[in-house]
Amino acid sequence: MMLDPRGDLRTLFTQIVDCESVSGHEEVLAGLVEKALTDLPHLETVRIGNNLVARTGLGRRERVLVAGHLDTVPVAGNLPSVRETREDGEYLVGRGSCDMKGGVAVALSLAAQLDSPAKDVTWVFYDCEEIAAQYNGLGRIAAERPDLLDADLAVLMEPTDGVVEGGCQGTMRFTLHVPGTAAHSARSWTGHNAIHDLAPILDILRDWQRRDPLVDVDGLTYHEGLNATMVSGGLAGNVIPPEATIQINYRYAPDKTAAQAEASMRALFDGWAMEVLDLSAPARPGLDRALARSFVEKVGTEPRPKYGWTDVARFSELGTPALNYGPGDPLCAHKADECCRLETLDECRAALGGWLAEEDS
Repeated sequence: MMLDPRGDLRTLFTQIVDCESVSGHEEVLAGLVEKALTDLPHLETVRIGNNLVARTGLGRRERVLVAGHLDTVPVAGNLPSVRETREDGEYLVGRGSCDMKGGVAVALSLAAQLDSPAKDVTWVFYDCEEIAAQYNGLGRIAAERPDLLDADLAVLMEPTDGVVEGGCQGTMRFTLHVPGTAAHSARSWTGHNAIHDLAPILDILRDWQRRDPLVDVDGLTYHEGLNATMVSGGLAGNVIPPEATIQINYRYAPDKTAAQAEASMRALFDGWAMEVLDLSAPARPGLDRALARSFVEKVGTEPRPKYGWTDVARFSELGTPALNYGPGDPLCAHKADECCRLETLDECRAALGGWLAEEDS
């Protein structure tokens, strides 16, 4: 199979979806994308592992980076893809159709189409986004060739249903350990029940839900979340539990750093032993930048906050403001019937391509 980025966008999209590329196994698709890019004489293409970076070098005043990941979550009987006609249009159903091979198809099509854009463009196609952060292809590029990621603005082709979503939430997962003393349940007063001692923690979580969880950042309103997600404890049905553990997930707005988020949680749960399992920094929307504002104006819809963590945070750490924008309803991502309305591919290509081709006033 060969990919023709100058051909029909929907055919290109179908081919990319049908090339299985579960995280860690992107080599076939990466090879196809590499061949398609190296056939484009206006681009300089570099391959690092299963990551491709292709750049124009026109000496434009501004450089925009457009990125999309090649990998998907595991296939669940949803490949090859199928087309379905629904009341609101035609859909492609299959693993990766929403997250995020629609964005990859749009980016690859524009990489071929825009041989002389008004802004220099760096196109990045990377691997291992859906698994542990240490394997993420953007991290490898940043470590080996950070110069390839230099840009004035990054657009991450995450599924947003064609609406600009600014920044992203940070996330912190941690456990609180509650000690007790084991005893026979017939003589419970001789022990100390650790599970019962989870009650004050649950009270704190319930009280937190009653406060205003809305935080305004650069004109976007983020809804924070603090929730118990797992509880463990107990040895047997007739034993007073000698210990209990509760896992909590804090999704926080980008008005604070990761360190500030951790400090606030340690203060909130002072008195309990805390183990931090995961702490990822957020990204501010970056909509105060002129380049970002011009893109929002071109898209023509009201921007929204991004709920969840995305790789815009990686660009933020590099000092590059980044936006999420791409085809596909994010609520369809990772579902067994994952799908993408085909019309959104055309809409995203027109908006992003038109903006990259136009001189900013």
